[in-house]
Amino acid sequence: MDERELIERADGPVTRCRLVRDLKELGVGPGDTVMVHTRMSAVGYVVGGTQTLIGALLNAVGDTGTLMAYCGWNDAPPYDLADWPPEWRDAARAAWPAYDTRFSEADHGVGRVPEALRHWPGAVRSRHPDASFVAVGPAAHRLMDDHPWDDPHGPDSPLGRLTRDGGRVLLLGAPLDALTLLHHAEALAEAPGKRYVEYEQPITVDGRRVWRRFRDVDTQTEAFPYGRVVPEGVWPFTVMAEEMLAAGIGRTGRVGAAPSHLFEAPDVVRFGVEWIESRLGEAADGS
Repeated sequence: MDERELIERADGPVTRCRLVRDLKELGVGPGDTVMVHTRMSAVGYVVGGTQTLIGALLNAVGDTGTLMAYCGWNDAPPYDLADWPPEWRDAARAAWPAYDTRFSEADHGVGRVPEALRHWPGAVRSRHPDASFVAVGPAAHRLMDDHPWDDPHGPDSPLGRLTRDGGRVLLLGAPLDALTLLHHAEALAEAPGKRYVEYEQPITVDGRRVWRRFRDVDTQTEAFPYGRVVPEGVWPFTVMAEEMLAAGIGRTGRVGAAPSHLFEAPDVVRFGVEWIESRLGEAADGS
């Protein structure tokens, strides 16, 4: 969507002051640790773009609060690199740059804000190449440091630490299926058919580029056989989030022009684990 379309559909320019006011009305406040997912086009015509939006979010949480986002790695080797034709695979492995917290771009698919946030003064990005996060604020190092190489969405991951800290998740115009914290619930849940992936990616160890093998729940396809309990073509996170909102978990409001939702991280994880274990357990018992 171009600038002209944004202007024509908006009820006025979205300024930093307006964003801060809307965020406070939604419930974001000083001292909060907030993980944000944003769809900029839904917010409206933001005067100053990502700089304005991130500034407003940091204003809302204040000097004692912390802002966090999922980054990933846009140019990461694919999970199926091992299945490429040998000559392609060998050439790629020989030349692929190691993941670098400073230079490796955030996944373009998660929007403009994570890439902008990782360049923000004081930003701390986690070391995991496939599941990296970024944070700005006094809790940034506590959330990001020593991100586990394996089980990167598990108990000691940035998502696990966000949950233990009583953090929050803000979907700022982002769809319900963007609720990445539910991957942490998947890592914790025990239900039939749990799926894992193993893959290799290049990192730097003692100044040398090395290919390391990683293991994680399958966040790219599905960590569980959700097709047993979710209609075909519907992402399970959407179903979980809709049921959370229907149960009174989370707050809904508008930030700029964007319908937005604010969740308490412990509530999301608790609901997600119980949902996965009960629904998939019942489906397995009935099969």
